[in-house]
Amino acid sequence: MKEHVRMEMAVVWQVGQDVGSEPDIRALMWCEDRGLTPCRPVPDTALLAADSWLVDEGRVRGLERHRHRFVAACAEATGDSPARIERFWQEAIGALPRAGAWFPRVELAGPEPARLFLRIRPAPPRSGSVAVWVDEEADPRTLPRRKGPDLSLLAELRGRATRHAAQELMLTTPDGLVLEGTTANVLWWEGDVLCRPSPELPLLAGVTTALIEERATRLEVAVEHRRPTAADLDGREVWFVNALHGIRPVTEWLGSPLRAGPARYAASWQSWLDTAAEPLPTTNGDFR
Repeated sequence: MKEHVRMEMAVVWQVGQDVGSEPDIRALMWCEDRGLTPCRPVPDTALLAADSWLVDEGRVRGLERHRHRFVAACAEATGDSPARIERFWQEAIGALPRAGAWFPRVELAGPEPARLFLRIRPAPPRSGSVAVWVDEEADPRTLPRRKGPDLSLLAELRGRATRHAAQELMLTTPDGLVLEGTTANVLWWEGDVLCRPSPELPLLAGVTTALIEERATRLEVAVEHRRPTAADLDGREVWFVNALHGIRPVTEWLGSPLRAGPARYAASWQSWLDTAAEPLPTTNGDFR
């Protein structure tokens, strides 16, 4: 980490509090000539691209996949040079704490000229299961395949679920096909077949989902793409998966007559995922 970053990190907590941001958030802006320096957090409504992941005692799952997704999202959003995004990424990874539990987020935000940011956030509490609110309103996202532009909207939807004592809300197409949650992909089991919505549907390519599919292939577990309605999930083992919580089996469907099926596979896959994290790269290495 560059020396000026070390010095300025000591005051960034107060910077965040002075502008009324969330507590314990370190916001840093990246410039090619100065690197990462403390700044005011940008509002989620200004995000053009973003990516986040869990860092637990210096270890993370699927970091290379997060890098690839973020670089591609930035290039799509602004046509920015992948090489420039890679330089930011290297400095961002070097600035992350190696002790404690954190949920950092890299951001590309406008208005023009778009700039790159890093938020170093304490990891929220994690859970091993989830209650899901089933809403009849169709998915309102504008750019579902790119993480960032719809985060503010998704937070509002998640707040709606919270008011119904749920932790997640399920998004569907106008004709009722299951898509994903506000922060998670949806997977489910039909017998010994692991299923997920068809990638032809407007879905975010999930890093945790990709890791699960890779393991399924190694174990010769069949993985199939489907186009289910909510009713097709009745009585089945359904998972909501993301980088923060990992695998969470659905234990309750709220606002719906759906029944949550028994979680026969979840525990063993959760145990595997807990061991899948790798150390963050060293600060002087090649992070590509």
